[in-house]
Amino acid sequence: MLIENAAQELAELVRRGDADYIEAHLEESQASYMVYRGRELESVGRSEAIGGNVRAMVRGGWGFVSFNNLGDLRGRVDMAVRQAGMVGSEASQLAAVSPVVDRVSAGVDRDPVTIPLAEKKQVLDEYNEIIWRQPEIQTSNIGYSDGRKHTIFLSSSGSYIEQERADINLRVAAVAARDGDIQQAGLSMGSRGDLAPVRQLHQEVERLSRQAVELLSAPKARGGEYTVVLDPVLAGVFVHEAFGHLSESDFIYENDRLRELMALGKQFGSRELNIVDTATLPGLRGSYKYDDEGVPAARTYLIREGKLVGRLHSRETAAKLKEKPTGNARAINHRYPPIVRMSNTFIEPGAVSFEDMIGDIKEGIYAKNWYGGTTSMEMFTFSAGEAYMIRNGKIAEALRPVVLTGNVFDTLKNIDAIGNDLDMNQGGGCGKGGQMPLPVANGSPHIRISRCLVGGN
Repeated sequence: MLIENAAQELAELVRRGDADYIEAHLEESQASYMVYRGRELESVGRSEAIGGNVRAMVRGGWGFVSFNNLGDLRGRVDMAVRQAGMVGSEASQLAAVSPVVDRVSAGVDRDPVTIPLAEKKQVLDEYNEIIWRQPEIQTSNIGYSDGRKHTIFLSSSGSYIEQERADINLRVAAVAARDGDIQQAGLSMGSRGDLAPVRQLHQEVERLSRQAVELLSAPKARGGEYTVVLDPVLAGVFVHEAFGHLSESDFIYENDRLRELMALGKQFGSRELNIVDTATLPGLRGSYKYDDEGVPAARTYLIREGKLVGRLHSRETAAKLKEKPTGNARAINHRYPPIVRMSNTFIEPGAVSFEDMIGDIKEGIYAKNWYGGTTSMEMFTFSAGEAYMIRNGKIAEALRPVVLTGNVFDTLKNIDAIGNDLDMNQGGGCGKGGQMPLPVANGSPHIRISRCLVGGN
């Protein structure tokens, strides 16, 4: 009840504040975590937090104040307004949205934070034991976290939105070594607060521990240009990292070159290529009903029939680019202001079966899962977690993990087959502007890229 009582006081202060616009967030959260390094449980804990923030706009300038106690709310509002007045020098621009009064539940039967730590530890102990049964394992890493948040958003335009959210994230990795050679394999998964998927990974953990050891004997790919097929996990990471961030409009309106590259109406791929970002899909980690500016979630086509048709917005970027807000202003917690972020980003499925996709490839590479990667504007480099040769239309021998490099726009144009098997990856989290890990999901069907540069020997 603490933040509900504070919200009543804050709503009046925000409504009466001397600014072009004011919004406030209040938040109560609980979390738990466990981290294993090798055979040992390295750290375990639970935490609780309470706090909020006030953000004000005056003459186009923002002021932002965050706090971890609920005292002196008038002072918080006044400070945010004074800060905004110091930097504002132009007309304030925010896309119009209707005020909303609503309450949104977490939608889970049981708060994951209240599940005893001993119960979670038992599951993770089982996974660690499975990894260490495999010969030549050098070390393992397991990281588990869960949390639940209750937030209240209110604004000077009359919005009052309560939302509850639960989240779970798990990372498991096995590292094998032989004669100074080291290889690893891993998995990550998450959910909107349901622990059941975390309890059902015994076969997947056994597979990844075997895979880490088998990679010690696998050959490296011969470097060069190949026809490459990406699985839904790696294709989803590609569309999120290489393309999705370019669609976040706070990058676009501040960068002349990016505005030219990402001009609406450009043809980026075949008519079969459709890329979407939406927080409206139930059950995904990137889903929500309202973003952190109180804007309803929407389904936004970024690419439709191969053509760039949309981008992701906050209210400010939508106004500056004279476009509609998309409900993509997000913050990881009350200590940060909302910035433009993806939610659930994916390539829509096509009509090609996996068998047909690889069937006419004489020599190519099938790349699955991922380790990591980097992007710089339109250039990307990604490391696959698994790789296999494709020979004469069949999956052949396993390879050491490969590195894929290229230009995102050339790569989109080179997608010549899109599978009929969409899958969404909910592990990990997105980082931007010092705010991470933000819960998101990304996905794709299998896709085939006709010309892709692969690093190897």
